Amino acid sequence: MQIIRRVSALRTAVAALKTGDKSIALVPTMGALHAGHLALVAAGKDRADHVVASIFVNPKQFGPNEDLDRYPRRETEDVAALEAAGCAIAWLPDATEMYPPCFVTSIGVGGATTILEGAARPGHFDGVATVVAKLFNQVRPDIALFGEKDYQQLAVVRRMAADLNFGIDIVGVPTVRDPDGLALSSRNVYLSAEQRRQALALPQALHDAAAALRRGASARTALAAASNAIVEGGFDSVDYVALHDAETLAPLETLSTPARLLAAARIGGTRLIDNLAVLPD
Repeated sequence: MQIIRRVSALRTAVAALKTGDKSIALVPTMGALHAGHLALVAAGKDRADHVVASIFVNPKQFGPNEDLDRYPRRETEDVAALEAAGCAIAWLPDATEMYPPCFVTSIGVGGATTILEGAARPGHFDGVATVVAKLFNQVRPDIALFGEKDYQQLAVVRRMAADLNFGIDIVGVPTVRDPDGLALSSRNVYLSAEQRRQALALPQALHDAAAALRRGASARTALAAASNAIVEGGFDSVDYVALHDAETLAPLETLSTPARLLAAARIGGTRLIDNLAVLPD
């Protein structure tokens, strides 16, 4: 596996990989890799000849008082994991390489960026869209893979890729969970043992809400019960629990189309997100 830190070297290396009409899959990450990230690499290997994985903690998607400074960074372990997973290139730019002096461009995606995570974290998706667009232009992949745990991010990237004619197949990979149901997240390392146990209230509340919706409960009733259950389970606060159309992310009042239950809640100093697919009977 090649470890590359400069765009010029990346372009040369990717061109060599494409020799003979070979295909490239991109797996963008912020490091602190876990089995969920490696599932993206495995899915990329199934769909393309070579996988390029990026590790870049993107400052533009962190707001004031968020966890940019303490976000886990463990490059040595991450690089070893990518190599073991069969990546061809680990793309490891620093902030200056990604955003050179005098960099002033930002990409904004309308619609779904103003709700849920967009409302809770203003400017977050501008930072996501900008860095992902740069990664697409740097690597020029045939496909790019994103985890469904960040479902709204996946929807935003799909919209941007379509609107800007990137010609890249955007693939969503199902959320990987621990055996007890907690979605894998790089931020799980922040949790104490007790908080880790309490965090199970989040996926459980979503499962219970999905069951209630399938029984005919209104979204208002099911979501209110889920929010209460999350707090009663040990979370300090709930940013949102919401039901949205799985494709458009339009809010739903009843389970009338394939949908997504999405939630964000805070426990101690950690903010966790999760989501669950819900299909009408």
